[in-house]
Amino acid sequence: MVTEISPTARALLALEVIQSSPGITADRLADHLDVSERAARRYVAILREAQIPIESVRGPYGGYRVGRGLRLPPLVFSATEALGLVMAVLDGHHDAGDRTDPVGSALVKIMRALPQPVAAQAEAVRRTASAAPDRAAARPDFGTTSALVQACTEQHRARLAYRSEAGSEWILDVDPWAVVVRHGRWYLLGWVARKDAVRAYRIDRVQHVEILDETFVPPADLDAVAVLEDHLAVGWEYTAEVVIDAPLEKAGRYLPRALGRMEPIDDHTTRLTGTTGNPYWYAEKLAALTVPFRVVGGVELRATIRALGARLLAAGEPPEGTA
Repeated sequence: MVTEISPTARALLALEVIQSSPGITADRLADHLDVSERAARRYVAILREAQIPIESVRGPYGGYRVGRGLRLPPLVFSATEALGLVMAVLDGHHDAGDRTDPVGSALVKIMRALPQPVAAQAEAVRRTASAAPDRAAARPDFGTTSALVQACTEQHRARLAYRSEAGSEWILDVDPWAVVVRHGRWYLLGWVARKDAVRAYRIDRVQHVEILDETFVPPADLDAVAVLEDHLAVGWEYTAEVVIDAPLEKAGRYLPRALGRMEPIDDHTTRLTGTTGNPYWYAEKLAALTVPFRVVGGVELRATIRALGARLLAAGEPPEGTA
């Protein structure tokens, strides 16, 4: 006997899908529910009749999303999920044990909502784990980050007050495409019309954010991580050109995209071109290659490679008086 799913149950399934995929279109919702697009729209209508605020946005980037005012059911975590959440928070934010810190305060609230046996295990991990601080990490202000994420989501231009590492300050308007986390640093990737170029800005250096009325349309099929990696590889003080004795696919497995652009010379050789502000860091990354390579451009990088090689050779020499 086949049990038919009621329209109300279908509507609740539709609500779950919309919550997990904000901006989902009617045709994609229909695919998730295995119904026609007309039926999917009918389930959305049922939710609205039940006073559930389902918003719809027109246009190529529009779709359904849950509006403000919806009271969500209580969160239910398994012991494994709760421990995973606590461990992830401790790993990513080393002030999570501080109850006066926003993340630490939020973690305490989650603990209180968990069933006692689950909370006891999670609390034991939180209390006994000692996370070593990531010296390279630069965590931005929560309010600043939230405002920029909102600007990205709503596709509104933002006006930033920015301070560079050297202490210079300026105001700029940017179309914020995405917020990207890379190696402990948070970046805003976007388009700056005044410069007619893509730019990336460290969010921890943003002093103030104002969301403007002007809207924008981000690039279709934007790969924000890839664009950021490419952007961070250009514009630095020292140039680099390296020939690697390996096909492009193999060379790409060893080296991060932030080193620069890689292109095949032939089926067996790859050329890497880029720039860097730190030749020693660049040389260390190249040293990870397990295939031969040659620095054919970049005086500073070539000198650094020689110095690094000399240090490694000296470290491998036997102590005096031994064979």
